[in-house]
Amino acid sequence: MLAPAPASPESAGMSKTGFDRIEQHLKHRYIDAGRFPGTQLLVYRRGKVVHSSVQGFADVERKSPMRDDTIFRIYSMTKPLTSVAFMMLVEEGRVALDEPVHKYIPEWKNLGVFQAGTAPPFLTKAPSRPMLIVDLLRHTSGLTYGFQQRSNVDAAYREMKIGEVVKAGTLQSMIEDLAKLPLEFSPGEAWNYSVSTDVIGYLIGKISGKPFEQFLRERILDPLGMNDTDFFVPAEKAHRLAACYSADPNGAMTFHAADRKGSLTLQDDPTKSSYLSPPSFISGGGGLCSTVADYLTFCRALLNRGELGGVRLIGPKTLALMTSNHLPGGCDLPAISRSLFSEATYNGIGFGLGFSVTMNPALTMIPGSAGEYSWGGAATTSFWIDPAEELIAIFMTQVLPSSAYPLRRELRTMVYAAITDSNL
Repeated sequence: MLAPAPASPESAGMSKTGFDRIEQHLKHRYIDAGRFPGTQLLVYRRGKVVHSSVQGFADVERKSPMRDDTIFRIYSMTKPLTSVAFMMLVEEGRVALDEPVHKYIPEWKNLGVFQAGTAPPFLTKAPSRPMLIVDLLRHTSGLTYGFQQRSNVDAAYREMKIGEVVKAGTLQSMIEDLAKLPLEFSPGEAWNYSVSTDVIGYLIGKISGKPFEQFLRERILDPLGMNDTDFFVPAEKAHRLAACYSADPNGAMTFHAADRKGSLTLQDDPTKSSYLSPPSFISGGGGLCSTVADYLTFCRALLNRGELGGVRLIGPKTLALMTSNHLPGGCDLPAISRSLFSEATYNGIGFGLGFSVTMNPALTMIPGSAGEYSWGGAATTSFWIDPAEELIAIFMTQVLPSSAYPLRRELRTMVYAAITDSNL
């Protein structure tokens, strides 16, 4: 599905001067400084693309310029697509949010909660309640990611290569491996960024009776014409895949980036990338590659209350449920999070079913609107949707980790500063 033709920012109540300022900021602070290879930014408001720009390189080594159709590893920006796909099954009455996960994964029925020890002889206790489907969608399941480097449990994830960027095994083998490990906490007691959305992908396959990637293709990607979005990049598009870099001096997949060197280390060469062939592990939590144009199509369907061009993904009430805060007690992320890494950690931010949700813009200390929802990916890709302002913003680059620089805060501040005619 084609994006609307570009329009002047002024026609949608935004300032060209404001966007020029953003592009200069990206160029001087990030590209010229050697922090990013290149950038792509698109802003859509009131039914119009009001800003679309590319700068720098998609591949520094080969001096390949960033282009409008560059393909990016979107990592955790896969999660909203997977979550929407799952909610389609909920709408069809095939699964419910308050059902226990062990109804669909029987081998998880007796998962314990970590008390002490290291793998394999963990000391555990019974959870206070079973893990529910909703816990997977909102990351209160008790699962984790190995890169958190916070506990003996996530150390076991690293040892077993569960949820790593370089995917190993299959969805089935991940489910079997997780059955051998304890939970970090009783489901519902805390928020912890985790492989939960990968489990949602597994459940989509099990409940729908077809492979997760097939369900996603048939129900979302093909109907919306998202032809450049997939779990691998086919040979005829390989020249469009960007290189991926690390802000870590050793080129590592480091999420805390304490030692930043202000320059780039090649992390994934696009001519040798594992993304050039179909993976054995289909990651609903972070496996997709996509383009700005494709992701805009998905975002436009959400901004339009679940429908675009006659294609309805989900109903408006279901989307409203997904973009409400589902954290226990209505709290924000800092009040309940045990996670050492997240794509959103601000005060005033809650979490819905696949998205972070802005509850109180004043507490975030960043311009925005209550009800705005968003997420990002490990290589510093990000998006947000602001229904109140009829606005979508999508940013792409390829630099790990996303926590290396405060770019998302800067972009939000500067994009909202470019609004001259607010809906509020």
